[in-house]
Order: sequence, then structure tokens, then C-alpha cells
Amino acid sequence: MKIALKCLLGLLCSSAVFSCSSKAPSFVTVSDGQFVRDGKPYTYIGTNFWYGPILASDGKGGDFERLAQELDCLHSLGIDNLRVLVGADGKDGVFSRVEPTLQKAPGVYNDTLLVGLDRFLAELGKRDMQAVLYMNNSWEWSGGYGQYLEWATGEKALIPLIDGYWPFMQQMRRFQTSREAQELFYNHVKAIVGRTNSVTGKPYREDPAIFAWQIGNEPRCFSSEKEIQDGFIGWLTESARLIKELDPNHLLSVGSEGAWGCENDPALLERVCSIPGIDYMTIHIWPYNWSWARPEHLVEDLPEAIAKTENYIGLHRELARKLGQPIVCEEFGYPRDGFSPSREASTEGRDGYYKYMFSLVGKSLQGVNFWGWSGYARPVHSQWESGDPYTGDPAQEAQGLNGVYVTDTTVDVIKEAIDNLNQ
Repeated sequence: MKIALKCLLGLLCSSAVFSCSSKAPSFVTVSDGQFVRDGKPYTYIGTNFWYGPILASDGKGGDFERLAQELDCLHSLGIDNLRVLVGADGKDGVFSRVEPTLQKAPGVYNDTLLVGLDRFLAELGKRDMQAVLYMNNSWEWSGGYGQYLEWATGEKALIPLIDGYWPFMQQMRRFQTSREAQELFYNHVKAIVGRTNSVTGKPYREDPAIFAWQIGNEPRCFSSEKEIQDGFIGWLTESARLIKELDPNHLLSVGSEGAWGCENDPALLERVCSIPGIDYMTIHIWPYNWSWARPEHLVEDLPEAIAKTENYIGLHRELARKLGQPIVCEEFGYPRDGFSPSREASTEGRDGYYKYMFSLVGKSLQGVNFWGWSGYARPVHSQWESGDPYTGDPAQEAQGLNGVYVTDTTVDVIKEAIDNLNQ
């Protein structure tokens, strides 16, 4: 990291700076395919910070001092849009699931974490920061589909790292046609979106610290069958209707990966993006995960990864224009050089990929959220274990592989891009 930036972080990234603000953020709207805030076009470079509400809690996993340090640092860099998990579902102690979990059983909540969510939003408000709050998950690391199915049917949810990805995906497709599992999720939506903040006394629907609600993280139907796809669209449609009914003030997105999360079926992608109430299009891009870059050749394969990224974004532009929706790439990641999770590993490949993605903001994309912010964390184990510090890499992933630490040269790339965007 450049010496100048080290000095900047030393001055700004402290809990004493930006702890309060006289100007509150305003609601963001969409007009003619563009985000608008305070009457002006709005673009942003943000991050994924899924564990924020846990840090804000007083219970297990809580670390308010670290939360303040991370938020102050992010704000000093100009990163004011954070994509955040509302909370995990199910019991603690499940392999590869983040904990502590928020919803222990249907409608039974860890009140400490609910207050943590309240405190987190209050802290964002003090710093003119905003959160995209996602409610569900296709994947096992927060419970998601599998946990709702387990509650509804009694069938134990499969774990990909134990049971295999194919059996896992075959089980998850059942969520799309399980009315019982979906009803449990709708009840969760009512409890969270309809909540009043216990710290500020402000209903969530009136809180400008919320940028948008999001139905889920990478919701997929996991099938090309018409019955499954119809059930998938039905669930998303009812979820969107309910969220907008409870909160007409905030933006709403699906949380989709785009074509990759829609069986690479253009017709299904359009159905997903055309759901009434959806305000903007989301895409996710993972060059390594999608075999666009080899683990041993991340720097060498960067040009190919960029070319395929450009093509992927292009697949969505015409549809976005047709629907009048901005496009946000709210998840993208690139592993450390050598595919090493070590905090000391270099990030030449990642830095190059981030530079490219940031160059698209205000052009092909109206916003981006890189995955993810690890900040000041110092992992204890390569695979997350209960009691370890949280990083941008959730429990099922190698700790440090995709996360950005405050000591990474990637921070220079982020700061420069945000400074250029704000000129």
C-alpha cells in the first residue's frame, strides 16, 4: 500500500472520526434507468459486508469497537453502500453455516441480533452510509432455501461440501414448489421489513440508511422445468409484492446473478427482471468460479476474464434498457495471486480486475459492490470456526481468498477509483 494512503488511513480510520454526521442520507429512486439521489444522478462503488449486524450486537460474535473501526475506514475511502445479510436461519453449530444465526426456528428470533441489526443501521445513518439488505439465500452458508425446506418438511438440509453440489441443488429446487416453506419466508419478511428500529425509534420503511431491500442472495430455481420455473417466479413475485406493500419507500431488487443464475435462459432472465416492484437489475460475476481464470494463472488469465466479463455484462444491457432499470454488479470477486488465502499473498490479478470493474461505473453499470470487505480481520483458521473473526469470505469459503484487507494494495485501487468517480 502506498505510504500516502497508509497515512490517510491512520488519520481517518479511527472510531473517533465520522462517528456522527449532521446530514442524513436520502432515499434513492430510479428514473430513466438511472439512480437518483437528492435530485441528482447517483452512482457508487460499494462492498459486501455481510457480517455487519453481527458485529453490532452485544452477544456472541459482537465486536462494536471493530464495527466502528471498519465503518469509519470504509467511509473514509468513500465506500458508503454496503450489501448486508439480514441474518442467518437455523440453529448454530452447522458445518459451513455462519453463526450466530438470527432466526432460530420459524418466527423465533435471537433478539440480541435483532438489536444488532438496529444498531448497525443506526451507525450507518450517523455516517451517511446505506445498506442493501438481503433476506434469503440459495446457498447453505446462511441457512436459506434448505433451512426453510427443513422446517417445512422435516427433511434435513444438505450441505454441498459434505453431500455434494448436485444432490444439494436437486434438493433446493423443491423450495420453488413448497408452499409451506415459502409461507415461512413470507412471515420472516413481515417480521423484518415491518420492524421498527429499537435504537432510533424509526420504522425501517422510513429509514434512509436502507438503500434497498433484496429478496435473496443469488436466488435460483435450479431447474429448466416449467413447473419449477413457474414456482420460482411465483415466489419472487409474491415476495416483491409483500415487501413493496410493507415498504413503498425503498428500492427493491431480486439479488440475482443475472443470466448465470437463470439457467442461462434469456426468457427466464426477463421474467425475473420484469417482476412488478423490481427497481433495478443485479448481476454477479465470479471469473474463477465460472472457469474464466485458472487458479494457478490468475494474472496470466486476467485478459480473458475481462473479455468474458465484458460479454456477460453486454448480455444484460438491452434488457435493462427495455425495462428502464439500472444495472448493479453487486458481487464480483477475484482470488489472491497463487490462489492463496494468506493475508500476506499479493493481489496483482485482483487489482487489475477491480480496476476494470470500477472503470464501468457510470457507463455500463450504475453501481458495484466488490466481494468482500475483510478490513482489519486476522483469520485464525483457513476454514472459519466458531469464535473466529469474520471476514468477507463466509463460513464455507477459505478465509482470506476473496476478502479485501485494509493492508491490501487493492485498497489503493478502490480509493483511486472512488476519487475519480467523484470528480
